[in-house]
Amino acid sequence: MQNDKFKSYLNLHLIVFIWGFTAILGALITISADAIVWYRMLFAAVFLFFFIAFQKKTFRIPFKSFLKLIFVGLLIALHWIFFFHAIHVSNVSITLSVFSLGAFFASLLEPIFYGRKVLWYEVFFGLIIMAGLAMIMKVEVGYMSGMIFALVSIILGVLFTLINGKLIEKHDATVISFYEFLAGMVFISVYFLYQNKFSVEFFDLNLNNWMLILLLASICTAYAFTASVKVMEKLSPYTVMLTTNLEPVYGIILAYFIIGGKEKMSFSFYVGAVIIIITVILNGIIKHRQKDV
Repeated sequence: MQNDKFKSYLNLHLIVFIWGFTAILGALITISADAIVWYRMLFAAVFLFFFIAFQKKTFRIPFKSFLKLIFVGLLIALHWIFFFHAIHVSNVSITLSVFSLGAFFASLLEPIFYGRKVLWYEVFFGLIIMAGLAMIMKVEVGYMSGMIFALVSIILGVLFTLINGKLIEKHDATVISFYEFLAGMVFISVYFLYQNKFSVEFFDLNLNNWMLILLLASICTAYAFTASVKVMEKLSPYTVMLTTNLEPVYGIILAYFIIGGKEKMSFSFYVGAVIIIITVILNGIIKHRQKDV
């Protein structure tokens, strides 16, 4: 049992590394944030449809759960739209650094969703992460709008993570993800139809954008998102959210070498990032020793 949890924890780190690369793709794709998310959710749903059919799993799900999946799909769509928009108005490093607040929000909301007591070290680590983020915000005020969009994104991310933590107890991860992606794509489609955004130009993407979108939808979404839902069979949503704080680390390092220029930040920024890394490591050690992962 403990070995299964450890394997899930290692798998979670691989997923978070992939998510770090997702931010790079968002910066490299040259279309609007909402269009990126529409394509991402569409192709991810298609990939999962064929996977579920190939595995001969059932698409049937109780109506009450289906309504929850529709709601979560909307949360995910908005989460990703705010995420990519934050990258476009600031940069990868700033956006991902704000995501470190996810663990703090999770430490406050998870006890409400799961009816467990608040653990002192979860709140403590969350406050440390906020201190690290404060160092970043103090010196990078020029990116404040990106920070605000990123903050809204991570709050939405915590909410759907907590809800999925409940849904995975009764339903298959791939089926959950399929319906959530499909629902999110439908919500965005309705908005696009209302705004008359569907046009020849909307679908006229260059080869580079098509390749990046397919990579984003397959490896970084269909696989990574489904796997992140599945690891919650063994790990708590808080641990998932806190480990996700390594996403800024992976993403910032990748952005520095792949994008360069715009991603080179101040010394205080990197001090704040190191504080986040240490906090994540300490949380993992404590949870592993207490067998509470």
